Formats: sequence, C-alpha cells, structure tokens
Amino acid sequence: MRPAVFLDRDGTLNRQVVCAGKPYPPTTLAEFELFPGVPEACRALHDAGYVLVVATNKPDVGRGDQDQAIVEAMHARLLELIPEIARIEVCYAPGQGRDHPENHRRKPGPGMITDAAAALDLDLTRSWMVGDRWRDIDSGQRAGLRTVFIDFGYDEALRAPPDFTVLDFPAATQAILTAPPLSHSSFDIRHSAPRAASFVIAAVTLTPNPSPMKNLLDLKVQIYADGADKAGILDLYAKPYIKGLTTNPTLMKKVGITDYEAFAKDILQSVTAKPISLEVFSDDFAEMRRQALKINSWGANVYTKIPITNSHGESALPLIKELGQQGVKLNVTALLTLEQVAGVAAALNPEVPSVVSVFAGRIADTGVDPMPIMRASGALLAGQPKAELLWASVREVLNLFQAQESGCAIVTVPHDILAKAEKMLGFDLTALSLDTVKMFAKDAAAAGFQL
Repeated sequence: MRPAVFLDRDGTLNRQVVCAGKPYPPTTLAEFELFPGVPEACRALHDAGYVLVVATNKPDVGRGDQDQAIVEAMHARLLELIPEIARIEVCYAPGQGRDHPENHRRKPGPGMITDAAAALDLDLTRSWMVGDRWRDIDSGQRAGLRTVFIDFGYDEALRAPPDFTVLDFPAATQAILTAPPLSHSSFDIRHSAPRAASFVIAAVTLTPNPSPMKNLLDLKVQIYADGADKAGILDLYAKPYIKGLTTNPTLMKKVGITDYEAFAKDILQSVTAKPISLEVFSDDFAEMRRQALKINSWGANVYTKIPITNSHGESALPLIKELGQQGVKLNVTALLTLEQVAGVAAALNPEVPSVVSVFAGRIADTGVDPMPIMRASGALLAGQPKAELLWASVREVLNLFQAQESGCAIVTVPHDILAKAEKMLGFDLTALSLDTVKMFAKDAAAAGFQL
C-alpha cells in the first residue's frame, strides 16, 4: 500500500477569488490559473513516493449555478499541467438535505478520501491532506490523515488544529517531505490491529560483509574537493576522481589567507581544466554584483558562488536572475529549504550552466533526513537543463553514497573526508573490528592504565 497526499483544488493548487474575506472558485476556464511553484512541488511529492489525489467540493454544479462541463474542462487542464495527479475526486452535492446520495463524500466528510483509498490501494496512516479551508482539515482528520493548512487569512475559523500551517503549497510540500514519521504511539488504536506482547526472532543467513565499491572512481556522482589549502587543492586537482573544486571565505580564513584575489589567481594558474567555484564576500547586493562580475572574468572554468540571501535575510534571487541573464555561471549556495530551491529554479537562466548547492549536512544536523529534500530539489530543478544539484556540507564518507542515491550531480567533500574515503572505502568490516580492538589495546598500554 502506498501513501498519498490528498489535495484541495481552489486555494491550494489554483488561484481562488477572494471577496469580502471569503474564497470563491474560478467560474471560467480562462480564470483557472495555478499558483507559482505548484507543478514543481507536485512533482517533488510524486518523486518522493506519494500518490497525488485531488478532492474538491463543487456544490455550485449541484445547485445549477455552474456548468459541469466547465468544471470538467478545468480538471482536464489540471491533469495536463500536473500529470502526476493520479485521480480527481469531485463531490457535486450542494450540501442541502442529509439524504443526498453524494453527501457522504462532501467535505468535511471523508468519503472522497476513503473512496480514492479503496480504488488506489492507499495507506491512509501514512497519508496527508492539504487545503485552505476548515472543511479540508476536518475531512483529512476524519479519514485519519495528517493535515497541512494553507492560511490565506479568510474570515472563517478552523474547527480543529492542523498538524502544520503554511503560507503556500511549496511550503506545504516542504512540511510533508521533512516531517518525521509518526511513532506507533501516535496512531489511533482504531486504525491498527492489536499485536501479541511477544518478540519473534527471525532466522537470518550470514553473508560476507558487502563492499560494493573499492574506489572513488566507481561513484557516478561527481566529487568536488572543498577546501582552501593550496597544496591540498593542487594535490587533489591531479586526482582523476576529483571532477571540480570549491572554496569559500570561511575556509580561506581558517588557513590564514588575507589576499583573496591573489590567492584565487594563483590557484587558477594551475586549475584550468576542471570547474572551480569562488564565492563573493560582500553583504551588499550592489557590491556583490561587482565582485561576481570580476570573479567571472578570471576564467572560463570559474563558477561564481552567490549565497541565497545576505546576512539580513534579504533574498538574492533578483541578483541571481540578473547575473544569469548576463551569462555568469553561478553556484547558488547555502540553500536549506525547498522554497529556496524553487525560487532559484525560477531565477536561473536555462541557457547558462549553474550549480545549486543544498546544504544536506546542515539539514541533517537539525535531525531532519536530507534525502527526501535532495530528491525533491532535483525534481524542482528538472526545468533547468544546465543546472546541477550539489550535496554540500558532507560530514562522513556515507554522505557520498547518499548524494548519489538521491540523484545529485555533485557532492562537495572536505579534504579530510576525502582522505578517510581513500583509506576506508571497501574496508572489510571484520578486519576493521580487529583494527579497532588493536587501537584500544595500544592506547590502554600507552596510557599505563592499571586496576
């Protein structure tokens, strides 16, 4: 059984008409317009394994105030714009009369959700409802779903609190993809069968320790060395498994570099055949633009790193768009959210090569699994044929494999992690266990411990 995301239509996927604090659906096909970022966000949910189902009330048809053919034309257009949608459930009941045959399906009832779940074999305990009205939240909760409320500030109150409140659909997508799974204690007992209080030990077959890769050249993801030590940079640049290099002002400061331009030009005397990313260091966008153009002039293999915001939280997207239009190859850095990735995807010039650096390691530092975010980021960048997704802030050798598995084109790796990977990759685990015990024994003897 697969998890699903159930989607309200008006105010969630497409623009609604708000009058006197109340939302109304579009009445003509010409008025039917998706919010920005909706197709990309839906693709990200689909790529993360969710079945997408639209569940929408259309009481105006039941009352005779709306032509059903127009609604169906809107849904045909919706499927054309978002082919990832697996099913559209519609309730035309006008909400009058408890005996109306469609009334069990009309939100806030759960009928459209449960009907779709039966038809598509969906697991409601792992599914979500996203909407902008109290009826959406109530409907999802009655079906046992977690809920995300898109708050437009309507003149109406929620009847029950949602799991998350956001301002738009891309943010709702991020909430779903980054939310931790429910623990067993969170499930309503009515949705789970009782289990005997016993433990079953399954039989296992022991096999040799797997070591599928013995060499960094076996990885498909491109490895970029991340550092500012000149000797280390030039040593790694010569290695065939290093496909590019990156650095930043923080790394330069750590190794004592004081003349940024002299250091960069010195490195570029040797680094000519592989891409290298050099970052601006101003906090002012006008000066950032000047620095970016200057750095861009230093070589055809240079990518100019631009942070997604300045230190005041002001968006760099206008500058990113301007520089892209001027043909500057960019490495947009310090991204941590899907909203930021979606903004960059819209700002980049599709004709100019670029790199989008998502700090997966920093995401993991917060206790959030970065893998779904990286997969979703790749989906958001699908419309940028020359953009490459980069897994940044690597913490351990395993991250290289995670970057590859999540579909990243590039992973930036610090020099010390690269050295560890060269030494440890493919190491037999039994031998490693013995090596660890020998280390303990050696250190204990050297310390002269006695009891």
